Amino acid sequence: MSLEQLIIKCKNRERQAQAELYKLFANKLFTVSLKYSRNYTEAEDNLQDSFLTIFNKIGQYNHKGSFEGWLRRITVNTVLQKYRGQGVFNIVNEETIEEVSVEVIEDDISLDYLLGIIQELPDRYRLVFNLYVLDGYSHKEIAEMLQISEGTSKSNLARARMILKSKIETREEKKNVKSL
Repeated sequence: MSLEQLIIKCKNRERQAQAELYKLFANKLFTVSLKYSRNYTEAEDNLQDSFLTIFNKIGQYNHKGSFEGWLRRITVNTVLQKYRGQGVFNIVNEETIEEVSVEVIEDDISLDYLLGIIQELPDRYRLVFNLYVLDGYSHKEIAEMLQISEGTSKSNLARARMILKSKIETREEKKNVKSL
């Protein structure tokens, strides 16, 4: 069965087609959900909520553009909607912070370590960091998605980078002390 046929069957609310669509995209969308969630369990819940939204809104998909991109967008928006409801982005101070760059001298920093320290960032910093750095959204787009100002988006990104830089530098210092 082609993807288009599967989508049409899902639009007709055929359970078997929905199960097949879930199997086809669950792993990819779980990765998206995990990137924006606080932990694994929350990512699983967000994935389920995303699929409920996908199945409810699949009639709105007009077969233009990437279906996977449409699914990813719904997944990101589902997670972000939960954070908006929790007041994560209620920030009073929007002072501009100088851009921070992170230099890693050693090449042995694992992807798991990097993803782990990104996951540890406070919600508002992690979400902006992921949207800007990992998914390539502009500050204007992030501001609209999160219902914050562009200045807040830039400030949160800078703060996220400062925290990540500090964690990486601390790790590097510990490695240097151990090698003595």
